[in-house]
Amino acid sequence: MNGNSIGRLFQVTTFGESHGEAMGVTVSGCPAGLELSEEDVQRELDRRKPGQSKISTSRGEPDEVSIKSGLQDGYTTGTPIGMVIQNKDARSGKYEPFITAPRPSHGDFTYSAKFGTRNWGGGGRSSARETVNWVAAGAVAKKILESEGIEIAAHVNQIGDIEAPDVDFETIQANVEDNEVRCAHPETAAEMREAIDQYQREGNSIGGSIYFEVQGVPRGLGAPRFDAVEARLGQALLSVPATTAFEFGLGRDAREYTGLDRNEDWTVDENGDPVPVGNDHGGLQGGITTGQPIYGEVTLHAPTSIPSEQTTVDWETGEEKTAQVVGRHDPVLPPRGVPVVESMLAITILDFMLLGGRITPDRLDGQPGEYDTDYHPSSPVNDPDDADTRVE
Repeated sequence: MNGNSIGRLFQVTTFGESHGEAMGVTVSGCPAGLELSEEDVQRELDRRKPGQSKISTSRGEPDEVSIKSGLQDGYTTGTPIGMVIQNKDARSGKYEPFITAPRPSHGDFTYSAKFGTRNWGGGGRSSARETVNWVAAGAVAKKILESEGIEIAAHVNQIGDIEAPDVDFETIQANVEDNEVRCAHPETAAEMREAIDQYQREGNSIGGSIYFEVQGVPRGLGAPRFDAVEARLGQALLSVPATTAFEFGLGRDAREYTGLDRNEDWTVDENGDPVPVGNDHGGLQGGITTGQPIYGEVTLHAPTSIPSEQTTVDWETGEEKTAQVVGRHDPVLPPRGVPVVESMLAITILDFMLLGGRITPDRLDGQPGEYDTDYHPSSPVNDPDDADTRVE
């Protein structure tokens, strides 16, 4: 099975199934010299983990990360970072009715048709449980980007037909964690919560969208055509389970603009460099960053696991059956999807920073080859009492 890796220089490879023993991720290409701890990663995982509120699944996963490789004395070594998150609360019995009878709108039959088998517990590899790995990798990417002055923020801007007014970047940063919906506009968040509760009471679910923004990205990242920044962002964000649309800049509203309306004049900035007037392009022109904020939306459909009765068919007997998904599932996805979207943005932007030479791939301090005896003070190679291992 391919399709488990993303990235060129900053490469993320994941493993694990929803009800397997553990989830895991290997991050290759993280430069040496980044101060990193399990606590750094755990902060991001705690934003995504289940059981946060009544509008998320009640599955009781602590999502505690264990870093197995790639660190020495609290700093990255430049070698692959291996992280594992144990599954603690899997209950596969509730999925037995669907071994040969696919749940509506899930990947049950398509996985079985492709491979001739599948891990049916909790959806196996097709479950959104797998995004815990993405958030772990994203925590590493975010920390590097922050050291370069690049910040990422996202919030839930629509649930069903309830849409939040535009809010600025600082407001998103300040308010996104203040409510369970992760909408940075408190009044709209309250309306959204009421609607979600109603869908839950009806045994139903609802879709929504996440607005994102990336600030501090330098101009000149990306390449034409297949390595356009929006093309790679599209791959990353459309990989998020339940995503049906990715937009940047004006997005779908661009269909209503004339060329004269959408085109942006040029002026010069404080350094005398050309800069567009306005940012309807979402920080991207010709597939390359302009230096302006990158912004857009990700749309997520309603969760497909709902307790209402639906119809399926047993592909072994051909018999029509009633499907009622009994288990622990989110009634809405965007609130827990916010850290997932942020992570995929961070992974992709960092990869472009490395590809464009804005960050040295080997060492964050940018110094070539020669060993720094102050770099890892507790390493045996720096121990003056150990003459056999001392580097001269």
